Amino acid sequence: MEKLQLPPKPEKSLFKKVRTIVILLLVVALYVWTFTTINIDWSRAIERSINNFHRVIPKLLSPDWAAAGDVGAAMLETVFIAFAGSLMAAVLAVPLSFLAAQNMMGGKVTSTIGKWILSAIRAFPDLILAILFVVAVGPNAFAGVLAIAIGSTGMLGKMFSEIIESIDMEVVQAMEANGANKIQILFYGVIPQITPEFLSYAIYRFEVDIRASSILGIVGAGGIGTMVIFASSNRNWNEMGMILFSIIIVVTVIDFASARIRRKIV
Repeated sequence: MEKLQLPPKPEKSLFKKVRTIVILLLVVALYVWTFTTINIDWSRAIERSINNFHRVIPKLLSPDWAAAGDVGAAMLETVFIAFAGSLMAAVLAVPLSFLAAQNMMGGKVTSTIGKWILSAIRAFPDLILAILFVVAVGPNAFAGVLAIAIGSTGMLGKMFSEIIESIDMEVVQAMEANGANKIQILFYGVIPQITPEFLSYAIYRFEVDIRASSILGIVGAGGIGTMVIFASSNRNWNEMGMILFSIIIVVTVIDFASARIRRKIV
């Protein structure tokens, strides 16, 4: 038997090679220009970093266990903020995702409007939203919930709309051919296809919101971020170590738990 010979791989054209070299040179030049034009006293910065390392890091690695109760309560509030915000976002994102999905709305104009709405929502970082809601409703955890909810709605809406646009439309067309109405198509043809991935992305977004809600207290939106500000202002690095330890533990546990749940759903 004659051995099958694979065709030789096409060599890169001269233009592609030159383009790759030019791009690499531009990237290197950008980095060189950035670091040479920044007004930084590198020797002083390195000296201060070394001093802070010897002074701060040992205290961070020696957590103040006496503050465990207060830190635990603040961390629990942070988890509640993330959960409430993620739940609100998952609910709000569903109608917006259907509005942005072209195969559901039947036209580019409506879906484009939906995509613009989601893009406008995603344009605002969570911290900016938290500042706005602190001004609107006062410095409390509710401001953090609203910031997480609005910030997550834009991202979940985009993900949900892409899931809807990727469903098997033959199922929908078959139901239409058999005389099913819009409600029946939605509940028996669309929702069963999108529910597992919707839940998976919603749980994943909850993981992200745990990290985001940890810093909202910096602007007065509740959670453990408030303790971070007080500990850093008072140079209480032992308490800061306890705060960081609690954040690492909670985020790690939630990451593992949500990963297992998402694997079972999908």
